[in-house]
Amino acid sequence: MTTPAPQGGAAQEGITMSGVRMIRRHAAAFGRFAGLGSGVTLAASAALVLLSQWIPWMAANALTTVASTVVATELHARVSFSHGRPGLAGHLKSAATMALGWLVTSAAVGTLAALRPGTGLVLQQTVYLSATALVGIGRYLVLRLAVFAERAPLPRTDGEVRSRAAYDAAA
Repeated sequence: MTTPAPQGGAAQEGITMSGVRMIRRHAAAFGRFAGLGSGVTLAASAALVLLSQWIPWMAANALTTVASTVVATELHARVSFSHGRPGLAGHLKSAATMALGWLVTSAAVGTLAALRPGTGLVLQQTVYLSATALVGIGRYLVLRLAVFAERAPLPRTDGEVRSRAAYDAAA
């Protein structure tokens, strides 16, 4: 007597493999996002040090912030999310996430200063870097899910399905 095959075995395996592929794809995108973001931040920090030798620090900070945001947005759109050129709307939305991140990190450090005046540099940096890490995760999610989201396939008039990019190009 033979035993029946478990119900849904092949289907469950397909779902599991699909889920694993999706996790790997998102993990790879997050790794690229974190690596590129860190590299741009380090380069901006070096540029800030150099520029502040010739112009006031606040002006140098503003210039490096704007430049690094533009560069990071281009890199994240093209490399992290394989989205292509971000366009003006993508840059503006990305800049909004950067501005919100600045507010969150500033609030975290400001709250620390209010609650524990005279806190040492190590604790200040711990709070700042922790807030920055949380902001980075939030920024990744917003950029991935809203700003540079994968485009869903759209139906063609002949019943086939084509990608949104192909649909936009045809239009």
